[in-house]
Amino acid sequence: MPVSPGFADQEDFALIDRTEVAHVAKLARIAVPPEELEGLSKELAAIVSYVEQIQKLDLASVPPISHGGDARNVFRADEPVPSLSKDDALSNAPARQGDFFKVPRVIAEP
Repeated sequence: MPVSPGFADQEDFALIDRTEVAHVAKLARIAVPPEELEGLSKELAAIVSYVEQIQKLDLASVPPISHGGDARNVFRADEPVPSLSKDDALSNAPARQGDFFKVPRVIAEP
């Protein structure tokens, strides 16, 4: 992914070098090929530069938000409704034992 012009000046790219990118990748347990380290260092430097630009803004009069848009509950009310009978629920089970689904053992007995 190319670095967008204007995010970071050429001198800002020195803020995050290949060594730091490799170290962060190791901490995150991400395998980064050596040929991608230089490009990632430029991308991360651009991100840091962009965040620095945002930190310089006077945002004291801007109210904090938790979502970018109107946040509202999109779920239905959690109300009890009639459910399937035991026989209906077990009707398509490949195997059953009484009123229960019968499944293969996955834990050995001690």
